[in-house]
Amino acid sequence: MQQQNPDLLTIWVREYTSDLLSWAVVKTSDLALAEDLVQDTFLAAAEQMDRFRNESQPRTWLFGILRNKIADHFRKTFRDQNRIEEALNSEAFFQSTGGWKAEFAPAPWPDEEMDLLDQPDFIRVLKRCLEMLNPVMSDCIRMRFLEDRKGESICQELGIAATNYWQLIHRAKLTLRNCLDRNWFNHDAT
Repeated sequence: MQQQNPDLLTIWVREYTSDLLSWAVVKTSDLALAEDLVQDTFLAAAEQMDRFRNESQPRTWLFGILRNKIADHFRKTFRDQNRIEEALNSEAFFQSTGGWKAEFAPAPWPDEEMDLLDQPDFIRVLKRCLEMLNPVMSDCIRMRFLEDRKGESICQELGIAATNYWQLIHRAKLTLRNCLDRNWFNHDAT
């Protein structure tokens, strides 16, 4: 086992905090959470310093720890969402024949040609609707439709199975459609 310089971790904190934090903010969309995860990354690195053998760059090693911390956070968040799971149970939305239940049937969206993503008011409503989703659903939607990433890549990054991913996407789309129907398409303009 190699002897580690006691100041090495301090050097790494100074050198890599900014990069780790920037990446964590992108992955979590939450500065406070990202800061906590980066702090947890350095704590884990301090505990595991004897395992670092310079076979990779310190930055690579730290990013690997952070990636695992983020995945662990989302796995825990996903497990803790039992209340949301029950509320979003697709049986609540559909009749046994497969059609929408009347109280949940979405209103038809306008047929007119418009680019909603160019409308600041729509973007504000969309962001609010995305924020109402649990973090895992929001990340799935963001990565799939805004970042145009493949399902396999999303599953790997979030540490979820493909079946869970498709269920999350399905439920998130139902919830987003309902939110957008209520807050944009059927909202009385003032």
